[in-house]
Amino acid sequence: MDTPLKNKLEIKTIGAEETYAVRHPVLRTGKPLESCAFAGDYLETTFHLGCFYMGQLIGVASFLENDHPEHHFTNAGQLRGMAVLDAYQGMGFGKILLTFGEERLRTKNKTFVWMNAREIAVPFYKKSGYTIVGNVFDVVGVGPHYVMHKKII
Repeated sequence: MDTPLKNKLEIKTIGAEETYAVRHPVLRTGKPLESCAFAGDYLETTFHLGCFYMGQLIGVASFLENDHPEHHFTNAGQLRGMAVLDAYQGMGFGKILLTFGEERLRTKNKTFVWMNAREIAVPFYKKSGYTIVGNVFDVVGVGPHYVMHKKII
């Protein structure tokens, strides 16, 4: 991302409901707004990040303290609901948001980050150092996903 764009960017903690403004059009298009509420959104250990460009919320990501016993990711954080508005995709905002969340998990001494990644997002996460574990699976009403993970410590 070039410096002029980065200078107009701010990542900050936001509330769960604030994520809906980006989750809804990107991840839950055509579904009711309440479909944007995810399990774990209100846990005390969950944090939500907002990516603001020139004051406008354009990207979101939520991080839960959540192990994955099936794949043995312990002392882990789970990424949920990461989304960047269509007009801002491919500009580096998602990478900055993801890296910011990983850094915050490191300060909490988490060892892994994992997520259920949409098939279409797999190349993005691979470029960020994540690897697929297991087979593709279907999230009803959403589509094919893969479990992906990255060791951060």
